[in-house]
Amino acid sequence: MSTTTTPAPTPPDAGRQQHRVSGGLLDPKQLLTSFPDALRKLDPRSMVHNPVMFVVEVGAVLTTLSAIRAPSVFAWVITAWLWLTSVFANLAEAVAEGRGKAQAETLRRTKTTTKARRLTGWRPGATDASEEVVPGAGLRLGDHVVVEAGQTIPGDGDVVEGIASVDESAITGESAPVIRESGGDRSAVTGGTKVLSDRIVVKITSKPGETFIDRMIALVEGAARQKTPNEIALNILLASLTIIFLIAVATLQPFAIFAGAEQTIVILVALVVALIPTTIGALLSAIGIAGMDRLVQRNVLAMSGRAVEAAGDVNTLLLDKTGTITLGNRQAAEFLPVDGVGVEELADASQLSSIADETPEGRSIVVLAKQQYALRGRSEGELAQAQFVPFTAQSRMSGVDLNDPQETLSLRKGAATAVMRWVRDNGGHPTAEVGGIVDGISASGGTPLVVGEVSRRGDVRGARVLGVIHLKDVVKEGMRERFDELRRMGIKTVMITGDNPLTARAIAQEAGVDDFLAEATPEDKMALIRREQQGGKLVAMTGDGTNDAPALAQADVGVAMNTGTSAAKEAGNMVDLDSNPTKLIEIVEIGKQLLMTRGALTTFSIANDVAKYFAIIPAMFAMVYPGLDKLNIMRLHSPASAIASAIVFNALIIIALIPLALRGVRYRPSSAATLLSRNIWMYGLGGLVLPFLGIKLLDLFIQLIPGLR
Repeated sequence: MSTTTTPAPTPPDAGRQQHRVSGGLLDPKQLLTSFPDALRKLDPRSMVHNPVMFVVEVGAVLTTLSAIRAPSVFAWVITAWLWLTSVFANLAEAVAEGRGKAQAETLRRTKTTTKARRLTGWRPGATDASEEVVPGAGLRLGDHVVVEAGQTIPGDGDVVEGIASVDESAITGESAPVIRESGGDRSAVTGGTKVLSDRIVVKITSKPGETFIDRMIALVEGAARQKTPNEIALNILLASLTIIFLIAVATLQPFAIFAGAEQTIVILVALVVALIPTTIGALLSAIGIAGMDRLVQRNVLAMSGRAVEAAGDVNTLLLDKTGTITLGNRQAAEFLPVDGVGVEELADASQLSSIADETPEGRSIVVLAKQQYALRGRSEGELAQAQFVPFTAQSRMSGVDLNDPQETLSLRKGAATAVMRWVRDNGGHPTAEVGGIVDGISASGGTPLVVGEVSRRGDVRGARVLGVIHLKDVVKEGMRERFDELRRMGIKTVMITGDNPLTARAIAQEAGVDDFLAEATPEDKMALIRREQQGGKLVAMTGDGTNDAPALAQADVGVAMNTGTSAAKEAGNMVDLDSNPTKLIEIVEIGKQLLMTRGALTTFSIANDVAKYFAIIPAMFAMVYPGLDKLNIMRLHSPASAIASAIVFNALIIIALIPLALRGVRYRPSSAATLLSRNIWMYGLGGLVLPFLGIKLLDLFIQLIPGLR
């Protein structure tokens, strides 16, 4: 599995504040900016997509006409607050959409101002291609463009010639540059990013209007957001409840006339609005938009709301070992000398043979020797006669030859079989002890590097093995705790690695994952995903290479790395702009938070209506049926103040809950039963008690208004 190693993730807010909408969840400036959008959304053609709030708007129109025909303080108060209820519902959605507009505007400016140096007749190695400057938006699929230091890459594509350092902060918000080069898994580039050094030729892989930036603009503005299956199902439920209560109120009037308590259109509309689930109806769209916005704030581009929702229902997580569970590079952990060799002597030889080794493993050997044994680096004078031997696939070892007038010393480190053969070829006899050490390290999941030396003093030659360096994959700090959290949520974690089963098992046990797939091929990944899905489970995985594309397409949640190939990004339904594979865990948490928020506010909305029944029903019929006055448990002042208090509270609670809808219910890993219990006690009981208090307080204020006493 091809994996791109990334540095440890920076704090969420580091380096990307310029791309986020500032201010709090109810920043007055943001409210003012969103208010015109909320008014525009009062268009019936827009409101009809939300059946609950469409009924509220129709009710507001009816009460407006009634208030004009028979003016009264009561009628105009109810009318005003019904219109405010509609506006507040639209404001929740407008605020949610507006939180991404600043980022979208930045991206749009980048897209429209970029110029491209298009090459005509380009072919690999050719120097005779002609060049023309065209608008970046005018590039077509398959065009070749040249980009040099200081210039902006005009469109999505793959590097087909050259290597360059690229600043992707305009897209990812991260200030650290990345390397992009032709071939391999680091060839993909994104339009709007900037080349910092050198020169590259890019083949455009996106059609006009279908670039990465186009999709991101559509996402952050909410234009491409479609309702998810669960959201559609909840909308159908809310519409059904609305129809039921409409029929109930419509049939109530004949009974009221028969009882001599005929109700005005204003009171009937107020009763309908009190009965239907306006709170969740007003906030449902904002919850969905905010869920996707939380992903954008974490630099994850979701192709659809369906993917975000699926992340919340994931049962199985497939995580690549390298760069996700481990730091990505093997690190020297221990020096193990053979009998007759001191550990400091082995450490000294290991450090000396690794000074010119620029690999992460080589650098870690130098660092370990310095930290544990205070071995200093060699001066240029000491190394003047040194000849460094680089690692090759044929020799499978590297080292150094030190030429001293008195003695020639050669040091080698590398694969056990290669170094021991080198020692034997030079007259040495490796002991059986070396094999035992090597086997022990391999059994623990580590990688053994054998260190040997050959010395020549005159005609005397000596060759021996000094010991073994234990290299191991370092599991990232806190991974076991995160996997424990996922296990408490009922999510199974599977580590995917190309290592042999012995090494894979050791890393899996240390990290705390539930299972592992060793020596994984693209076919193995696909087969594993299908087996899980056939058992009714939803699967999420990350990937960055072309060989990951089939599995990313098969997974219910496929998160492609932005540093990966175009094939991987096209196959997945999410793209992580930071290319941090561990973010898959955060994505699952965001998905669960979305579902938890929707469930919590639905519970609150249904419980919230109970107090309104106790306010309006007694107010309507207590004069005809005095026994109903016992239902006036809040002891509201009058029928007019009771109905007005219920309608005012119904509007204000929407505004009060907008921060919760945008921020989301706080996520805590727990079982479904625990979440249900929490919803019932916190949001069910809270939704039951809070309206009684709120309506009573409003009644105390409203009864002071002439015409509502």
